[in-house]
This record gives sequence, C-alpha cells and structure tokens, in this order.
Amino acid sequence: MKITQHPNPQSEREGFELLCGEWDFGYKKRGRGFRFSGDYKKALNVRQQGLYPHIINVPFCIESELSGIGYTGFVEEVWYRKKVNISRDEKRVFLHIGAADYLTTVLINGKPAGRHRGGYTSFSFDITELVTDGENEIFIFCEDDVKSPYVPRGKQSEKLKSHGCDYTRTTGIWQSVWLEYVPEEHIKNFRFYPDIRGAVTVSAELVGKADLACTVYYGGKKVGFGERKAAAGNAVFEIKLDEVHLWEVGNGRLYDVQLTFGNDRILSYFGLRNVRLDGMRFLINEKSVFQRLVLDQGFYRKGIYTARDDEELKRDIELSTALGFNGARLHQKVFDPRFLYFADRAGYLVWGEYPNWGLDYSSPEALAVFLAEWGEAVLRDFNHPSIIGWCPFNETWDYKGRRQNDALLSTVYDYTKAVDSTRPCIDTSGNFHVKTDIYDLHDYRYKVDEFKESYDRFVSENYLYEHVLSDNPGRQTYRGEPVFISEYGGIKWEADSKVKSWGYGEDVKTPDEFAERYVGLTDAILQNRKFFGFCYTQLYDIEQEQNGLYTYDRKKKFDNEIYEKIKAANSAPAAIES
Repeated sequence: MKITQHPNPQSEREGFELLCGEWDFGYKKRGRGFRFSGDYKKALNVRQQGLYPHIINVPFCIESELSGIGYTGFVEEVWYRKKVNISRDEKRVFLHIGAADYLTTVLINGKPAGRHRGGYTSFSFDITELVTDGENEIFIFCEDDVKSPYVPRGKQSEKLKSHGCDYTRTTGIWQSVWLEYVPEEHIKNFRFYPDIRGAVTVSAELVGKADLACTVYYGGKKVGFGERKAAAGNAVFEIKLDEVHLWEVGNGRLYDVQLTFGNDRILSYFGLRNVRLDGMRFLINEKSVFQRLVLDQGFYRKGIYTARDDEELKRDIELSTALGFNGARLHQKVFDPRFLYFADRAGYLVWGEYPNWGLDYSSPEALAVFLAEWGEAVLRDFNHPSIIGWCPFNETWDYKGRRQNDALLSTVYDYTKAVDSTRPCIDTSGNFHVKTDIYDLHDYRYKVDEFKESYDRFVSENYLYEHVLSDNPGRQTYRGEPVFISEYGGIKWEADSKVKSWGYGEDVKTPDEFAERYVGLTDAILQNRKFFGFCYTQLYDIEQEQNGLYTYDRKKKFDNEIYEKIKAANSAPAAIES
C-alpha cells in the first residue's frame, strides 16, 4: 500500500477532498454557569452572530502553536466556518471529522447536519440533501468542559496550568476534516478476519444492492479474489490466499485490498496474524512474544494532540524501535489512524486505549457516555493488525471518595469482547480489576533488589506482590490470569530547567545511575518466567513531566553509551519466551 495523505488509509476512496488549512474562527472563554447545548439552538445563534475574529489552521486546536492562535486558557466554545465548492455529480456527499473535542454540532448552509458527542473518535454526516452544486458553507461548533464528570478528558489538565502528569488542553477539532463523494450503492463498513493458515474472511455492511468483489494483492501481485453477486445488507465470504506472509513483530507484511461494490471502490489492507493467550504466555501467530513496550501519550510540543505531519508520527515509532522496544501502550488517547497505519507497516505492537480520566466512573450514568465513545474507537480500529489488545480504562481510583462502579467496568469488558473476540481485553490498567483477560499492574518502586525479590516470590511461591492488593484489601483479586507490568520506571531526568519538573523516581544523580536502575528493573521483569511483557514510562518528556527517554522535542537526553545500555536491556532474552 502506497503512503498517501488520506486521513484513514484503512478505507481510502479516490473521491475525497481534504478541508485542512485556514478556516474562519471564533471562541468563547469559559464563563460561569456553562452548560452543554441540548439541541441545535446554540450553534444556530452563534452562526447568526457571524463573529469570526480569527483565522485558525485546521486540524490544530486553539491551544497549539500550529493553530496560529496558541490560547491556553479555559475555552468553553469554539466555532469554525469554511466555504467550499461542491459538485455532487450524482453522488452522496459525506463530511468526515477525524476528532473534535467534545460536543460537536455541524450546520451546512445554516441547516442542522448532525451532532456528535465524544472528543476522541471519528464521525461523519451525510450532507447530500443540504448542499447544492457550487459554493456551500460548513459551520462547525464545538463545546468542551474538562471539569464535567461526564466528559472523559484523558491527560488534559482540569486546572488552568499543567501539573504532574496532566498537560495542556485540546479544544475543538484536532484531526483532519474532509469531504467524501460516494455512490448511492456503497460499502458502509467492512471487517477483515485473517487466518494465518492462508485465508481471510471479509464481512461487509452494504447500502443498496450490487455485485461485491474483493481482490487481494501482495507486493503488487494478485494472491486472492472473492465475490458476491447481487449482494445487499450484509455479506460474508472467505478468500483463500495463494501466498502466506505473516504479519510479525518488526515485519509489517501487509496485504493490499481493493473492494468494489457497484461503482464504489475502496482501497484497504490487512495483516495476516492472530493473537491469543496460552497460560501465562501471549502468543502472536502461535509463538510466545514478550511485549517490550514503552508508554506513548501522543503529545507534541507545537501541536499538542496533533502531529505536524507524517514524519512526526513515524518518528516516535522509529525512536522506540531504535531502543529495542517492539511496541507501545497508546496511553489515555485514541491515536490518529495514520499513526496506526505506520505501526501496521512497521510491525509495531500497540494497545488501544481510551482517555477515561475525568469521567465519574463511580456513577451508573457514566455507562451511557463511555460505552458510546469507546464503541466507536473499537469499531473504527478493528482492522489494524498492530493493535493486539484493548484497554478501555486506566487506573480507576476512587472518584472524589466514591468507589468505582464495578458494573461499569464489567459491562464495558463484555461489550468489547462481544464486538471483538479476536483480541484480549484488560478492563482497567493497574486497578481496580473486575473482569479481565490479563492482570496488569503498575509499579514505580525504584529499589531494584526490592522490586526483583517481590516478583521472584511470584515464581517460587505463586505470591503476587502488588501495592494495590496490599494497600486496598478486597478491591481486586488475582485469579491466575497472565501478567505483565504495564507501567514501571518513570525515572526522572531533567532536561528542561525552565519548568518545574515532575517524575516518579527523582533521586537519580548521574546518567550512569539512570542506566543502572533502568537495566536492573528491566532485567528483573525479563528474567521472570511468569511475566509476558513490560511497559516503561515513558518514551519522551511532556511539558513538566520529565521522565522520558527523550526530550519533548524528541532530542537525546543522554550520550549514546547510555542508550546502548537501554537498548541492550530491552533486547535481552525473556524467560517466558524460552
């Protein structure tokens, strides 16, 4: 598959038009008594006023330098206007928005087109009946409130300034906006179910009735074909592959796909791989693979949530693999589909997560909010071979003194498994586990001997030391699930003296001490035959949090000698693989 500028390489049609770039723009700072609009009236009123004092560079958020504005105070409303020429040519017209935080209302030529709730997932509206050939006005209105108990904010600071491990906020559009021209009979959705024995099952949701065909290529050579004549509704069929090329760690061997349905044509791809748990082991293509992961939070100094370009997206994967990591936890954020595309191509393992922080997960009402948004993320990213597991929640500590709603976590777990039975699911990373395929834990202890000895007991006595278990008796129970340490380290090394830095381990004085601690902690995990992986915190600094292996600008913090020690530690053989 060629590298293109399509915002979603998993579903690429030729008939699309990027709308990124300059838009007329206005915003309102946070005031007292803010409430989300219950209908279209607020958006209609704002449009009627016609106030656009700024120009913004979409898709960068108002808080970012790349937006051209860079306002980082609290913002409750932002609005955008762009006039575009449209020629329908007997096709349907869809407006796509990659992500906009949080409640988005779209008007086309002053008429309601649709509303979307959720700050991290992609959505689209069929605007065919609202547009005319020639010039049309697109108006996008976004409302946001990181202090609301029913707005998942992730790592966006609920205080005016960044602090600890919370950073600059993102308001409004932060992923690509584009138009797509689609035939009346078209493919609405599709899924690939690879079989490493040499086949792929295609499941397609269709609008209208026409002949459906799927051609599979590898390296430009046709290796498979399947079709359904006069298909309608839902169509499922298997395609035998002439050649077997497995998607593996470090080798993202992708099959290119062309789907046609009548006059509709989509380019896509898949990776031939499977994942499953076997006892304490995590298997990829029936081989035990130790996950050598690093925490990646998807922040960029100038773009906040949004990378400047493809090179910035690819750079983080390159920096990670150069240090011997084979993947990442994509932490507290739903990443851009183009990042996932580059992970797919690189054979880079990632966990799909959601930014649950800020949500009142003690309340039963949180289910309706969270499930709708999480479901969109799982459905959008199902076909990415790089995603080897789902983790909807992270560290569900008590919310303002109220215990988490266990039914929320178990329901979201059940939903995830019902939608996708091909991947394991962790209910909540770290704590408090309710119903999970994997028992992961976070451990930022810095004394290597203490760290190692406690987990050696897990092998010798089947005793799993875990501070959550010890400090919060009865909150979660280890039931023999596979285990990995999904956060550890966090060794602070200050690279930017201009900010008041923060990190987990603050007593390292020299680069050699840093390397010694890193190697000791990592070795303790690799040598333990009951662990199938680790995730080090973190790949790069973010604002005041300076426990990254690189700076916020992805510059080196250490001499090459230190990085060689880190790489050697990450690349050492793992006991569970042998």
